[in-house]
Amino acid sequence: MLMPWRLFLCQMALNIFYPIAKASLCLGGQDIFAMVKENSPTGEFIANLSINGDPGVSSIRLCLTGENTDWFYLEGRTIRLNSSFSRILDREVLGSVLIAALTCYEDAVKENSPTGEFIANLSINGDPGVSSIRLCLTGENADWFYLEGRTIRLNSSFSRILDREVLGSVLIAALTCYEDDIIRSRYRIMVEILNENDNMPYFLEDTIQPRYISELLTVNSMVFTVKARDGDGDTITYMTDKSTADASYFRIDLPNSGMVILDKPLDYETKTQLQVVIFAVETNTKEKYSTTATVTVNVLDGDDQYPQFQPCAPVYEDGDHNICTNPVYSVNITETDEDAVLYFSPGPIHAEDGDKDILTPLVYSILSGDDNGRFTIDSKTGEISLRQRVENRLLTPSFRLRIMAAQVNDPKKYSVATALVHVVSENLFPPFFNKTVYKGFLIESSSPATLVTTYGNQVLVVQAIDRDFRDGINPKIHYTMQPLTGSNKLYHITQDGIVIAKTDQLRAFDRHILEVIATDEESGETAHASVDIEVLQRGQPVPRSPFGEERLFGDMNAGMAGGIAALVLIVAVTVLCLFLWLAKRRRERRDPADRGAVALGKHPNVEASSPISPRHVL
Repeated sequence: MLMPWRLFLCQMALNIFYPIAKASLCLGGQDIFAMVKENSPTGEFIANLSINGDPGVSSIRLCLTGENTDWFYLEGRTIRLNSSFSRILDREVLGSVLIAALTCYEDAVKENSPTGEFIANLSINGDPGVSSIRLCLTGENADWFYLEGRTIRLNSSFSRILDREVLGSVLIAALTCYEDDIIRSRYRIMVEILNENDNMPYFLEDTIQPRYISELLTVNSMVFTVKARDGDGDTITYMTDKSTADASYFRIDLPNSGMVILDKPLDYETKTQLQVVIFAVETNTKEKYSTTATVTVNVLDGDDQYPQFQPCAPVYEDGDHNICTNPVYSVNITETDEDAVLYFSPGPIHAEDGDKDILTPLVYSILSGDDNGRFTIDSKTGEISLRQRVENRLLTPSFRLRIMAAQVNDPKKYSVATALVHVVSENLFPPFFNKTVYKGFLIESSSPATLVTTYGNQVLVVQAIDRDFRDGINPKIHYTMQPLTGSNKLYHITQDGIVIAKTDQLRAFDRHILEVIATDEESGETAHASVDIEVLQRGQPVPRSPFGEERLFGDMNAGMAGGIAALVLIVAVTVLCLFLWLAKRRRERRDPADRGAVALGKHPNVEASSPISPRHVL
């Protein structure tokens, strides 16, 4: 039998301070019905709440939620209408009923709070657990609380953290009162989890994947949209990193939208891939946590370029843009050529679509200069053929053809080039040099330019011979020089084959080897030779021959040689006469006794043994 005093004790046990006992709405809730006229002004009274305590000052908080929440607002314990001049309460538009929910939060605890954090005190007469009254926590989130005497505390741990982003914003439990194991009453406990800024924003992966856009996309168009999330529900704004190389191509006009706008025209031929760095930053927190994402934008080629004949002749280059003109094709033919394919210089007639990643097929045609069908062109390959021979090259020395290459799918995109056909005489012999290596000499000097000489101090002439001409000199031969050693821009060759050197930039004992190329401008045939140039010291003579010093008369004419020979002969005769005269004088200077001995016919060293008789003399 339940005694009145026991019933009173159970009721007192359930009288939980103001979080539960003093707010009737928090003790299970009740429905509020009210009526209001349409077109009522803002602030119109709706209903009063019967609450012990002042919401907002105590731990009780009231929140309006639901479909029509924005039509109401709370003013203390009163619910009022939230209309305005621009937003009128119209039954024909809204219907006959406005529905909202009033949620009562009785207490709050910060997320990540430690175990044992205070939740609420119970106003109880007596000691639960000693008397026959027992209090038990049950319900969905009951394991997050425990009772410590008259106090409800948080039951968290290091491995089980109170996380608003995981559990939600409210913990709900029930406090049940047992008397002699009989349930006497049950009340709801609602504890709000207060948010803390403990999460960094992050980008959704599918919004920062590589993008593919056409180069034809217009400026001010949206390229893509990024989206970042924050576990704490913070407001996020977006911005681009202006310090990156490709930042000038993109902008974000609405910081909260994440929409990336194209700010600069794209050009596939200049840049095929761009990268934009985007920041996502919290704006409503003091921490201002942020995150960064790099989005790769791949530019797709669009059909915005015209055909271009190859090889391209560049006229302007700045690293990003290359501007070039179509080449002028040329070829030589003779009067005997007929039904032949023409091979042009600097290469075959060929054009390519300027959009390198599309390469639209082209069609070729001759706009002018075909000379009534003398020249024809293959519409697919651009190959030009000569169908009829030229009767007289003096009357028609050349032809000028205008070649057009147009896109098959858009003939308005075309390009025009010029092809020159020169009629020349028949070429039977190629040019050649009479030496493979020419020897040249220079004497060290401060002169800015000096002619290179060869043996005997003769001017070096490097000239090719063409046997198609009687004198061997072809006026159409063009000479060029290429250095084979480090002598770039130190030497120049004239069209007469004379080599000129910048002497003031050369030093004694330097040696340079150059390659001379003789090109027949009519036939295109070439000949090659080398020039070996040595720099001599000041005052050093140029060698007279490749084999050392020549004989004295090796390079004299006959008259000079005869005069020198006569002079030598006279000198020799004079020397001989002088020798004879000296010999004679020597004999005349001998001793007189010697002369007597000679006269007697006796040797001067022989003495007479007896007197000489007269008859002996006889």
